[in-house]
Amino acid sequence: MNSPQNASPSPLKVYSFLVLTTFFWGGSFLFNKLGLREVPPVHFVFIRFSLAALIMLALCANRLKGMTPDILRRGATVGVALGLTNLTFVFGVSGTSISRAGILNNMFVLFIPLICALVWRDRVGRVNMAGIALAVAGIGLLASGGAGFNRGDSISTLCAAFIAIHIISVSKVLRNDDVYLISLVQFVTVATMSGIAALATGAPAYVIGTTGALSLVYCAIFPTVLCFTLQNNYQGYTTPTRAGLIYTLDPVWSLLAGIIFLGERLEAREWIGCGLIFMAVLAPLLFRLLLERRLQERYKG
Repeated sequence: MNSPQNASPSPLKVYSFLVLTTFFWGGSFLFNKLGLREVPPVHFVFIRFSLAALIMLALCANRLKGMTPDILRRGATVGVALGLTNLTFVFGVSGTSISRAGILNNMFVLFIPLICALVWRDRVGRVNMAGIALAVAGIGLLASGGAGFNRGDSISTLCAAFIAIHIISVSKVLRNDDVYLISLVQFVTVATMSGIAALATGAPAYVIGTTGALSLVYCAIFPTVLCFTLQNNYQGYTTPTRAGLIYTLDPVWSLLAGIIFLGERLEAREWIGCGLIFMAVLAPLLFRLLLERRLQERYKG
């Protein structure tokens, strides 16, 4: 019998913390948008992940003796994917509305089976293909509404592909490693990548005001250190499908933040396009959830 200390958390606790991560991730769209008004994109990523690395270093200082060359190698490999994700994220958010960026970033769910099919010859499946077709239709409507499908939208779509690559790399590269040390290595890798990019590209002189400083602190703590820790600790207590369904809340929060705090508005075509993309992501996840339940019923039978 498990002791109380080793007992699994209740489903309510697991789902509550995972929903909380989507709230902080969704809020990062707003704070990135505000912070990027004062800080150039690459510099924003560098400062954010440098702060996150320092915070994580303080949290896991007593674990550093467990650092191994394998953890460094695997963490750095996954960190490169995370770095590409965050660099494309800031350029995407700076070039489009956070409402559209949130919806487009969520397409990572559709990119995962496509990438697995291209690299490992996995079968995409009719449901995923239907989702991809819906997403293409939604992007077409986004392109025909508002300012059209602009550079920021294109980069946000590319960011979704890098999010998928990061998720795949986590499952393919990482082993039963210390999640805190792996996170630390990832944060240091992203800070190093963005630091090199900042030195290479340069930037005009800028001053970080109160809004920029608060945005950097928020992004370093909540959607980075806290969300990584919560996700690593609680996602294992549910299925990937149910976790994916919860994570579809991300664009809901970013959409609400854009409307409430930035006064963003979408035209009718853009609403329909966003709706189609949202359904494109949601439908395959719901289908997988249905399959899971049927398998559970058969097993119980």
